[in-house]
Amino acid sequence: MPYLNASDLPDQPAGLRFRRLLERPGILQIPGAHNGHAALQARAAGFEACYLSGAAMTASMGLPDLGIITVDEVAFFIRQVARSSGLPVLVDGDTGYGEALNVMHMVRSFEEAGAAAVHLEDQVLPKKCGHLNDKKLATPTDMAVKVAAAVQARRHLVVVARTDAAASEGMDGAVARAKLYVEAGADAIFPEALTTPEMFREFAARMPGVTLLANMTEFGRTPFFTAQEFESFGYGMVIWPVSSLRVANKAQQELYAAIRRDGGTHGMVERMQTRAELYQTIGYHEYEALDASIVSTVVPEAMPQR
Repeated sequence: MPYLNASDLPDQPAGLRFRRLLERPGILQIPGAHNGHAALQARAAGFEACYLSGAAMTASMGLPDLGIITVDEVAFFIRQVARSSGLPVLVDGDTGYGEALNVMHMVRSFEEAGAAAVHLEDQVLPKKCGHLNDKKLATPTDMAVKVAAAVQARRHLVVVARTDAAASEGMDGAVARAKLYVEAGADAIFPEALTTPEMFREFAARMPGVTLLANMTEFGRTPFFTAQEFESFGYGMVIWPVSSLRVANKAQQELYAAIRRDGGTHGMVERMQTRAELYQTIGYHEYEALDASIVSTVVPEAMPQR
């Protein structure tokens, strides 16, 4: 239903709705949605939450994921994804866009834009994708301060602390950091770039009672695992952060190549979303009906007198 109609809006804040999903049995599956339309398609497929990836946002803007974009630019993406779909959105908060006060500003901006949850990572700028090499880490204490700042600034937002320490500090370092972040108030922990089932299981075993997030990104360091496998490893959430963007970008690349080669789109029509399918996804006719129910055309009865 249209987000413009107040009666169709969720009756609870996004953060509380996200917490309720986490409290249910089983793993919460959270696909990436790089724009509002992708979020609508995720909802139509039956997903109950979605993820907004920093890598997907920057790539959709033609930029690398190196901490370049701003809080306000991310808030624009949050608004379109949350408004269009109504789903609770987990947002990539990178390093918090600065230090403690900057983190607090980010949390307030994201929550006001409609975010349900945010994750912060313990890298320093220029940050990198978690599956790349030579990442530089903040001190555990500095990261814990950011987590505490985020918790102090939020109203309902779920705060997830990500640690990239496994690659450089080993499992002991990653676990020690994660425990410190939980003490600082993190609601969940995201151990990035684990590479084997044994690593996932060990981390979970050493963090009993803590909700854990797994990242199933393609072309990274983590082998392909299913949601059910991550659940068996002890994880409560799994994201597929950039998958929707990768598929969309590949399709666009093939479209442009076909137009250049064939002089038209006739060879690609069978792979296109039809106009009817587009209108159904975005609720075109519902918006049209809503507009007609509020405003009707008034026809003048007579010509005005001079």
